[in-house]
Amino acid sequence: MAPSLSLPAVLMPAIALSILAAGAWTYFHEPAARWRGEPAPADPIQTTADLPGPFAHEAFTITPLARYTTTAVVLARARYHMDQQAALAPVDLALGWGPMSGAEVINGLSISQSGRWYEYRWADEPPIDPGAIATHSANTHCLPAPRVRNKLLGVSRHDLVTLDGYLVEVTRPDGWSWTSSLSRDDTGGGSCEVFWVTQVKHRRP
Repeated sequence: MAPSLSLPAVLMPAIALSILAAGAWTYFHEPAARWRGEPAPADPIQTTADLPGPFAHEAFTITPLARYTTTAVVLARARYHMDQQAALAPVDLALGWGPMSGAEVINGLSISQSGRWYEYRWADEPPIDPGAIATHSANTHCLPAPRVRNKLLGVSRHDLVTLDGYLVEVTRPDGWSWTSSLSRDDTGGGSCEVFWVTQVKHRRP
C-alpha cells in the first residue's frame, strides 16, 4: 500500500513560498519604524575650490563638479543591482537635514524609494511646509570610492551619516552621461545628487 501524504507535507510548498515572499518584500521594502535619533541641523557644504581633474573609474570618466560634505539622517535606503548605474552607484540614500531631520517630521511622512526616485507622502496635513521638505532632503546617488564601498553599504535607514566627496558628472565612451544637481532647491528629473563618496561616518540612532 502506498504511504499516505501527511498534511504538513502538503502544506510545505505553500509555506516555503510564503517565507520566500515575505523575505523578498522585506528586502525591497524596509518596514515602517519610528525614529527617535539625533537630528542633523546644518545644511550640506558645497564649494568649487581646488577641485581635482577628471579621473577614470572602470569604464567611466568621473569629473568632479563641486566638493560636497553632508551630515544628514538617512530617511530611506535603496540598494540597486540590475540597472546600468548599479556598478557605479550600488545604493541611493534619501537624506534629510535641518527641519527634515526632526523626529516629528520624519515620523509624519511615509518615505519610499524606487527606480532611482525618492518619494514622500503624508496622511492628512504635511508636518512642515512642502517647500521645506523639498529643500532639506535629497535622493542621493552614492558612488563609493573602492576603499569605502563596504562601509557605505553598511549604512542603514535612520542612521546619522557624514559623507564627504564630490558631486560629479559621469561619462562613458558610448556617449552615456550622468550629471549631478548642484542645487538643493530643484525638484523633478535631474535634481538628484550624483555623489562620489570618499569618506563615510555613520552611527545608529
